[in-house]
Amino acid sequence: MNAKELKELIEFLVEKDISEFELERGDVKVRLKRGAYGMVVTAPAPPAPAVAAAAVAASVPAAAAGPPAPNLSAVPPVPEVVEETGLHMVRSPIVGTFYEAGSPGAPPFVKPGDVVQNGQVLCIIEAMKLMNEIESDAGGTIVKRYVENAQPVEYGQPLFAIRP
Repeated sequence: MNAKELKELIEFLVEKDISEFELERGDVKVRLKRGAYGMVVTAPAPPAPAVAAAAVAASVPAAAAGPPAPNLSAVPPVPEVVEETGLHMVRSPIVGTFYEAGSPGAPPFVKPGDVVQNGQVLCIIEAMKLMNEIESDAGGTIVKRYVENAQPVEYGQPLFAIRP
């Protein structure tokens, strides 16, 4: 299957409002699934102001430059999570964007205090325009959610604490 055929297939599925499709042809297997989010568009981040400040500072002699400019492009580190004994941590299996609900305006899948079962969907992490449902790998009560809605998450970052 070439790119043109794949594009035509996607356009056909969108036109016919088909939410899930699977095709297997020889050793090629294609599975397409459209989620409740529809299309998610992310705009590129504007250039960091520190880059322009650094370029100006580099062109000015050191005596005239004054104190060094603060590094505005530094990203704050992910806060360290103190794990309590006896709690099960659900961690992000991928890098992406955390979503607490299946669609904008919908209630969250879970919130602190909810009782969850093994395999229950806790959240969605979007990675490369794909919506990945993150399921609980333990049953118990949600004690804490460590990330906010639409926040970027890293691989292995704690998402939820569950008391078994």
